[in-house]
Amino acid sequence: MIYHRLMITIPLLLATGFFISIVILACSGTQAATDHTDDRHSAVHEMSELEALYWERIRESRMNFVQADVDFMTDMIAHHAQALIMSRLAPENDASRTIQTLAARIINAQDGEIQTMQKWLSDRGQPVPVVHIEGLNLMIHMENGDQDHGHHAQHGNHGMHGRHDMSHHHDMPGMLTQEQLEELAAAAGREFDRKFLEFMIEHHLGAVIMVQELFAVDGAALDREAFELASGIKAEQVTEIERMRLMLDEM
Repeated sequence: MIYHRLMITIPLLLATGFFISIVILACSGTQAATDHTDDRHSAVHEMSELEALYWERIRESRMNFVQADVDFMTDMIAHHAQALIMSRLAPENDASRTIQTLAARIINAQDGEIQTMQKWLSDRGQPVPVVHIEGLNLMIHMENGDQDHGHHAQHGNHGMHGRHDMSHHHDMPGMLTQEQLEELAAAAGREFDRKFLEFMIEHHLGAVIMVQELFAVDGAALDREAFELASGIKAEQVTEIERMRLMLDEM
């Protein structure tokens, strides 16, 4: 009888112990899952905070500019716009295919840079030059930038409307006079090719000088976008100057 009772009790105890083990494991698993979920939520929250900090730093970096940066962007827009006037003459004046290809490349690059510089000014609440070209005539009027930004470059000229004063534009390095533009427009064929290269080389050299003048100003071009844009303009212009000099030598 005692043996029979032991035979019943032992399996029962074993079964009970197995059940208790399962319950303990289940509870442990639930706690582990809860801890894992908490860790995941914490990580997501931390990533959200880091992302918010990143975008805040981006916004702050856009405020790190001086008046020299604003002047550079404003003037370079007008400088690039004159290059568009010159380049648009190429297909109309029987330029060679090589010159037309060069002119098209200049239009594509500098039109894109004009838009980039306009956005840079707008993002920083600065007046934005809007370009209007009619034949050989360049007209620019100023529109207000994004006024949501609290920072203003020192001596900034916010809220300016109407036509921009064009009187100083011909004083910028490399800018053609109206007479030189008319001389280029009057040329055709091989003569146009030669004048285009000569004038555009001088025009590009002027842009390089403008970048160098910007970099010489204390505190200028610390804005990352301004530095990258100015550096890119210089590199592009220097490369094209060398290419155009070779083309001129081969004529």
